[in-house]
Amino acid sequence: MATATEQTLLEALPRTPGTKNDARRVRKQGKVPGVVYGAGKQTVPVSLDPRHVSRILHSETGHNTVFDLAVDGERTKAMIVDWQYEPIKGSLLHIDLKRIAMDQKLRVNVPIELVGEPAGVKQQGGILEQITREVEVECLPGDIPNEVALNVGELVFGMVLRVADLPKDDKIKYITDSDQPVAHIISIKEEEVATPDAVAGEAAAAPAEPEVIKKGKQETGEEGAEAAPEKPEKPEKKEKK
Repeated sequence: MATATEQTLLEALPRTPGTKNDARRVRKQGKVPGVVYGAGKQTVPVSLDPRHVSRILHSETGHNTVFDLAVDGERTKAMIVDWQYEPIKGSLLHIDLKRIAMDQKLRVNVPIELVGEPAGVKQQGGILEQITREVEVECLPGDIPNEVALNVGELVFGMVLRVADLPKDDKIKYITDSDQPVAHIISIKEEEVATPDAVAGEAAAAPAEPEVIKKGKQETGEEGAEAAPEKPEKPEKKEKK
């Protein structure tokens, strides 16, 4: 398994913590506000280049990437543990970084990659369904895998591959319940296909919502707008007799 350690340097500038207006000013300067914590040290508010942060988030190893973080002349290993996107424009709003001790184990979620063509698809005409897409593992930062590959070549109807069937590795420990189903074969009849009329009905019934761009906390805006008070109803005019 390839690991999520990358020779990347992310530079951060210390900033004075303040209100949402201060965070807005940081964004107007082309930076993204964030905090650095962990390793028994003080939490430090910082500002970062959003392009460098996005490069890490969209890399092969994503938020599991362990990189060098430079803050005010001090270097440390770190990971991105939380991030927020503005749901309309898709710009980064805030980043949480955690200092990492390379000799201490941590827990992270790693994607499960299904490998091969199942016999239940090739020979029985079924459909492969992946139930669990991530597994929580515990390991040293330098041993975090990019993904866990699960061979599904022999999967047929009636079989269920579980976390217990994932490949064993002495460097990582699976934290997710070993009985958790990962993949199985379903028939075409079991797959619900929405008719055009049903889709149109659902679209009419449900109000449109902005698309959530990324896992992690989402923020809909800087300040919530107060609802306008309802106008009192005018009394009905009495008819003149």
